[in-house]
Amino acid sequence: MAGKLSKVALKPVNVALGFAAGAAAGFLFKEVWKLVAGEDDAPDAGDPDRGWGEILTAAALQGAIFAVVKAAVHRGGVITTHKLTGTWPD
Repeated sequence: MAGKLSKVALKPVNVALGFAAGAAAGFLFKEVWKLVAGEDDAPDAGDPDRGWGEILTAAALQGAIFAVVKAAVHRGGVITTHKLTGTWPD
């Protein structure tokens, strides 16, 4: 029962962390794109002035950054939950 209770109690925290991770990843991607491409904005897939290579490179970089941030936040949440409750969450 304690495992279910802690899972329910931590749900809102996980949702909030997910939003924060998305915002952080978006900010990080913009900063990395500025360094990589020297531009303030990443290319939009519908922009007729951008080529396939630039658009796909930006998408791959964005996806990689989002995945790493998401994994880091999730792992941190799991470890924190384990420290607080003494059980490893499912």
